[in-house]
Amino acid sequence: MIQVLFVCLGNICRSPLAQGIFENMIKEKGWEDKFHVDSAGTSAWHEGEPPHSGSRHIAKKNNFSIDNQKSRPVHAKDKDIFDYIIAMDSNNAHTLTEEFYVPKEKVYKMREFDSKNKGSDVMDPFGFGGDAFDEVYEVLRRSMTGFIDFLEKKHPNLLK
Repeated sequence: MIQVLFVCLGNICRSPLAQGIFENMIKEKGWEDKFHVDSAGTSAWHEGEPPHSGSRHIAKKNNFSIDNQKSRPVHAKDKDIFDYIIAMDSNNAHTLTEEFYVPKEKVYKMREFDSKNKGSDVMDPFGFGGDAFDEVYEVLRRSMTGFIDFLEKKHPNLLK
């Protein structure tokens, strides 16, 4: 089983949406039993809270739900559990490697897999309007397609 963790700052906007998009995409491929997927924040500011209403709205608009998710902080044990830890931006990638001591080979920025603006940050839509969540969804969806292509190449025997 492949273990994937999506990480942003508070775990209420970007990473829960990324988790939901990824889960929806692997479900479409019939791969649900091949993955364990979660999301977390590098801060505990929103621990136990549901995803931001903007993220929940954009998920529903795209025919999936993230309503059952609850924010949680990154835990020290995550570096041992997860094979791929996908940070939404440079600051979170840095925090993962420097404060949580996640091996650099496990940490990827989400937009490393984007076909546009490769390697840049996924903007934080917190405090912006609905258009910001639409934009984040488009970036995550496009990046997730690249991430899935990457995983298919890395795990050809498992992902058929």
